[in-house]
Amino acid sequence: MAAGMLSIASVGTSSVATIPTPVCSSDRPDLADELSADINEALDGAASVSISLRDSTTNTTCAVDGDQKYDSASTVKVTVLAALLWDAQSGNRTLTQEERERATAMITESDNDATTALWKRLGDAKISAFLHAAGMTDTVPDKENYWGLTQVTANDQEKLMQLVTSENPTLRSDSRAFILELMGDVVDSQRWGTPAGVPLGTKTYLKNGWLERASNGWRVHSLGAFTAAGHDYTLTVLSQDNATMEDGIARIESVARVVHNDLNAYAAGPRS
Repeated sequence: MAAGMLSIASVGTSSVATIPTPVCSSDRPDLADELSADINEALDGAASVSISLRDSTTNTTCAVDGDQKYDSASTVKVTVLAALLWDAQSGNRTLTQEERERATAMITESDNDATTALWKRLGDAKISAFLHAAGMTDTVPDKENYWGLTQVTANDQEKLMQLVTSENPTLRSDSRAFILELMGDVVDSQRWGTPAGVPLGTKTYLKNGWLERASNGWRVHSLGAFTAAGHDYTLTVLSQDNATMEDGIARIESVARVVHNDLNAYAAGPRS
């Protein structure tokens, strides 16, 4: 199971559970109201869930506990790849064949050994420099260099997803295209989470993470980017305190289904 440094699962810090409340805004206030209500219903009073949604088509955003910190598990692998490409850009070089192969295994199969090799190759200084360049100020690598224990927030993961999906000065278009290519080719067994409920024909890019520790149970996370029916949007859902991995997946997918339904219903035009 590619969860991200599972050997350190016996140590953790408890967090105080709070009931999350969706906060949505949009150029279409009716859409914001519907998303707020539907996400709240999907959460059903669940604690320890954070959400960040951005739809560029309608300038819609939703957030739930966006600054809550979580162990990243394997979602940090997108950050590792982005940092690797950013570093290559800075050195005006292309990735080596070995780097490309490891990056491919890291994203498409969630390979831990490939991630460890790339993490070590980058080192603390380059990873920190990328996080600074990306404006991901709340993302903090573990002091003992367990990449799966990097502290992340939904808001920072959303910043990363925007860097991957939108033109920006930090990641060149070819770098972004490579990241999306790999995120679009994740193995079938890991294509759960935020893609749940997407309409037929949707272009889907994702990276998931899952990690069990002695405190706060299962961390189960999902990062997704979608293009469908005239909408381009990204959705991050982070969770912990899940009794099982399956519980975490179900929680994420209940949120994802209402998000895809609401956004794509509105893509067809105003409701009567």
